[in-house]
Amino acid sequence: MSKVRRIGILTGGGDVPGLNSVIKSVVYKSTELGYQVLGIRRGWEGLTHMKPGAAPDADYIRPLDRINTRGIDRSGGTMLHTSRTNPIRIKNGNAPAHLAPDQLERLRVNEKYFDFTPVVLDNIARLGLDYLIPIGGDDTLSYAQILAGKGVPLIAVPKTMDNDVRGTEYCIGFSTAITRAKDLITRQRSTLGSHERIGVFRIFGRDSGFTALYSAYVTSARCVLPEVEFDIDRLVALLVEDKRNNPSRYSFVIASEGAVWLGQKVAEFGEADAYGHKKKVDIGHALAEEIKKRAGEDTMSSDLTYDLRSGEADALDQMVAITFANIAMDLVRDGACGRMTAVQDGKYTHAPLPDPKAGPRKVDVARLYNLERFRPHYSEKLGAPMLLSAEHS
Repeated sequence: MSKVRRIGILTGGGDVPGLNSVIKSVVYKSTELGYQVLGIRRGWEGLTHMKPGAAPDADYIRPLDRINTRGIDRSGGTMLHTSRTNPIRIKNGNAPAHLAPDQLERLRVNEKYFDFTPVVLDNIARLGLDYLIPIGGDDTLSYAQILAGKGVPLIAVPKTMDNDVRGTEYCIGFSTAITRAKDLITRQRSTLGSHERIGVFRIFGRDSGFTALYSAYVTSARCVLPEVEFDIDRLVALLVEDKRNNPSRYSFVIASEGAVWLGQKVAEFGEADAYGHKKKVDIGHALAEEIKKRAGEDTMSSDLTYDLRSGEADALDQMVAITFANIAMDLVRDGACGRMTAVQDGKYTHAPLPDPKAGPRKVDVARLYNLERFRPHYSEKLGAPMLLSAEHS
């Protein structure tokens, strides 16, 4: 391909700490290489909804430089904003008003949805983008895979505090989530002890239990994961025993939002989002009520969710974000396409874009989780990568 001139960058899905560090580092490295950078606002919506015209639509396109990105790495969230827009599933009522009815009709998939991929491709060409850098989790990267299949040169950067993107052992946002969970749980121990309660801490992880498992690892807690249905009677017995043996008379368990006990199902509610996900009923509240019913113990349910993704990144997330950004720009410079920055076997690398059909990466239960004790495995770690999980397939 011809020499790179202009790069587009966007953030999609949920926000996590570290996104601004990626954006800033991409801009700074691009400046060194002589590339321009256009920030695409609100994720994929920026490329489905931008208005045509002689100049880029200021509602969705923002030129980035060293001046306007200088201090963004000191704050959380994403200065480009984000959305859960899925260009292949744009609903009737969500199509941009500037499209003529006949144009819109050509994009129709069925009576409910439109596929805006032709619009996205036109807008990439209109903006003169030689490369695209999407930053996101499974959902955002699933559309990146579609664009790569259409010949769009792109390098993806994985982010999600669930840490469940296939092909990498680490996603931006994970370390900060664990650090925040540890702090919140440590503070709330005083309330549990004061009232002599059994606590249930609900944490993100609808399909994979990495966040619950690693939070349990650093708080010496029990945990339940989406990867395996758990025996609630055994869990209750252990929590009652923990409470009895604790001088402060409390105990607690960390529950992934997608965890479920044997014979039960976590109900979903509400309308599915653009990627087909519905909200799950609060497992924390349900499990706390079940413990109270079965053990006759006072319980407390605490929701550790949005607090974990808010605010600035911790040191590890910032380091990974900066490094991923620079690896991405090295790959752009070298002409690589359809790749994702990654960590494998504890080392920085790059990998193919994850296959959406494979689903999220899962905890290796046999190696990392003690089913009998509902705890992480702490032993036999010689030779393991620093973050313990070498699963990247």
